[in-house]
Amino acid sequence: MEQRPSRILVVDDEPPIVELVTGYLEREGWSVTSAGDGLEALEAARRLDPDVVILDVMLPGLDGIEVCRRLRAFSDAYVLVLTARGEEIDRIMGLTVGADDYLVKPFSPRELVARIKALLRRPRASAGSQGGAAPEGLEIDEGRRLVRVDGETVELTALEFNLLAALSREPGIVVPRQALLDQVWGAEYVADDHLLDVHVANLRRKLGDDPADPRFLETVRGVGYRLREAS
Repeated sequence: MEQRPSRILVVDDEPPIVELVTGYLEREGWSVTSAGDGLEALEAARRLDPDVVILDVMLPGLDGIEVCRRLRAFSDAYVLVLTARGEEIDRIMGLTVGADDYLVKPFSPRELVARIKALLRRPRASAGSQGGAAPEGLEIDEGRRLVRVDGETVELTALEFNLLAALSREPGIVVPRQALLDQVWGAEYVADDHLLDVHVANLRRKLGDDPADPRFLETVRGVGYRLREAS
């Protein structure tokens, strides 16, 4: 069976940018749809079920941060945000919104294509696979991409789930920072340490984990992170 082309939703209210980006993405063989405002973007995402959403932060009506928050209620698409305000990256990437990557305007279309390819290469759990023995109170089902804490379902983004799954495969063992970047972002993708730390902080918040007295995720300074072993 022939594989369908990846679906990309471009959300930006500047037609020249949409036209430029669409041209580059279509040359990669991807199916591209655009939206000019937040409400249109949410409607298109529900209709199309995109693989990746390229989302400008500065939108008329609903801004990109609110669009991303609402998108996460029904979609596990990877979200790459475009922002001209680098000082707000922490707020955009997480700790409540859940974007997966970002680019600061102005950006190179070739860099955007490379980032999307990295997103699409990220490993997803195969059906029926199961992580290692998680600590008491934490349930990780890779096949169904389901996480529960004390019996309550926790909503994670695709990247957050992949990060937790990578740690769960060797509970009690420290996973170096670079190994996590390679497993979750892809070996060819150059991601900075700050991006990893933001997503770990977001994951901890959703799990209800206190970094000062961790129940699940431990930081090993200068090395990486580990999921605590089941007692």
